[in-house]
Parts: sequence; C-alpha cells; structure tokens
Amino acid sequence: MPGKITYTQAIRDAQDLEMARDPNVFICGEDVSAFGSAFGQTAGLLAKYGPMRVLDTPLSETAITSLGVGAAAVGLRPIVVHDFMDFMGVCMDEVLNQVSKLAWMVGGQTKLSMVIRAQAGAGINAAAQHSQSIESFFTHMPGIKVVASSNPADAKGLLESAIRDDNPVLVIENKTLLGMEGDVPEGEYLVPIGKASVARAGSDVTIVSYGMMVNKCLDAAQRLAVDGISAEVIDIRTLIPLDKDAIFQSLEKTNRLIIVHEAIGCTGFGAEIAAIVAEEALDLLDAPIIRVTAPFTHCPFSPPLEAEYVPNEEKIIAAAQKACGMGVR
Repeated sequence: MPGKITYTQAIRDAQDLEMARDPNVFICGEDVSAFGSAFGQTAGLLAKYGPMRVLDTPLSETAITSLGVGAAAVGLRPIVVHDFMDFMGVCMDEVLNQVSKLAWMVGGQTKLSMVIRAQAGAGINAAAQHSQSIESFFTHMPGIKVVASSNPADAKGLLESAIRDDNPVLVIENKTLLGMEGDVPEGEYLVPIGKASVARAGSDVTIVSYGMMVNKCLDAAQRLAVDGISAEVIDIRTLIPLDKDAIFQSLEKTNRLIIVHEAIGCTGFGAEIAAIVAEEALDLLDAPIIRVTAPFTHCPFSPPLEAEYVPNEEKIIAAAQKACGMGVR
C-alpha cells in the first residue's frame, strides 16, 4: 500500500531496503553516518548497519569516488554520495576514466555495480558554486547510466533499480524536491531504468522534461488547459539510456515539441533530445522545437535574480502558446 512520505524519506527507504536485502551494498561519503548527510538522506542507517556499511570519508571527492570504484571492482555495490554535484569536477578523472570505462577496458571480466548520488539544482539561494545542473557532463560518457526523478515514488523506485544494476548509475536529486511529499509504495519498489512516463496526457503539444522541472511543466499544463491548449508532459526519468520512443509516440499525437530543463541551454541535454527528434522524427513536427532552459550565465545569489534564472511556468506557457500559434498573453 502506498504511504505519503517526503522525497528525502523515499531515498532513505530505498537505501535501507537494498542494504537489508544485499550485504554487499554500502554507503560512503562526507558526513553520511552520524550526521545523516547534508540533506538527511542517510539518517538512521548508521545505527542499523554500522560504520563499515555507512562509512564517513574525508572531504575529498576524488577519494570518495576512488573508494567506490575499487569496492565495485571486487564485487561490492557502493552508493557513493556527493552532496553537491557542483564539486564532482574534482573527481572528474575518476568518473570519466575509471567509473565509465573500467568494465569495458577489461572486456567485462569485472562488473562495476556502483551508484553515485548527487544533489543538483538552484532554488535555495546557494549561489553559483552550489546551484548548478551539470548532468550533460555525464551523459557524454559511455558506460554510465543517468537518472533524475521528479517525485518521491520515482526517487525510491529509480534508486532501488540503480543499486541493483550491474553498471554505474548517476542518480541526480534536485535539492528543492527533498521536502516534497507524495504517495510511495511500501516495501520493494522498482522503476525501470530507461523507461519514461506520461506525467499528463494531452493532444496539442508535447512538453519533455525531467527532475524538478517536470512539476513546473505540470503546473503550466494545468494553466494552459484553461486557454484550450492540451499539453502532454513526458517525464523521461532516465537521460541515459533515453526512452526516445515515448517522445516519438507523443509527437505522433501533438506534432509540437517543447523541451524544458533547469540546466543552461547551451549544449544542455535538451539539445540532444532536439537533435534526435530532428534526425529521426522530423516529419512528425508541425512547428519548430522550442527549448526552455536557464540562460548562459552563472546562477545568481540574489533571490529575485535566481527566480528569474530558473525556468518557470510563465516561460513554459509562453513557449507552448508560441508552438501552438497563439500570441503570448
């Protein structure tokens, strides 16, 4: 039976269930044990599983990731925690040249069953170094799967699936979603990696998004319905591998595409989605593809400026009206 819990609790439940099921699963990262992580997703797990399975590390993204690689290479299933995705640049060599390549370079003689959990996104006035959405850095690396949930149920289901996967999986958690409440199934719950969901059905325009932005797209779609525009919202949930068929099936109905993400538009993941549609499904489009993204600048600290920086419902609505040939209101 489902129960209403927060996004943070859903993440904690997923880790708890998988650690109880498989003794090879362990968590490592800065302040993950007694402190319970910067955002509370590992609270209570130290008392249940002990310091060898909920392991505090030095403040070194390189050391944390390297620990995960070595453990995964010998058959363990580490959950590596980076509280701020912004600082994964410090361990980029390990991610790019070890996490993504190791199993391939040894011809599959070993698996690399490793999860990297990282918090991304703006909205909490944390300024330029703690507010970035840099998922496209990692979608450019063959060998790593990348998932981003928009609600507590998917947060739990995708994380459980990621922990069980025999490949490295980057699990992106948006900081502004951590307090979001939603119905989440109790017990084991698996959301398949690589499968999108139709968050809202519609017939006039397809809005494709992931993570926190899906919720803004749903709010925009509800407001668009008042103006007679029926928007279908596709939550891709997995960036790599992308469920492009779900997008194509929606475009067969709507013939119009808007792509929304919080990351900067320039070389953001939305550009890849647009390119795939242009290459493989151009005949389904009756209007140009429109992207709604953050501008090509750093995230400001000022709350009013940050609110303008992050894509909002008004910008999504304007894009949908433009795609449907309506004037902006």
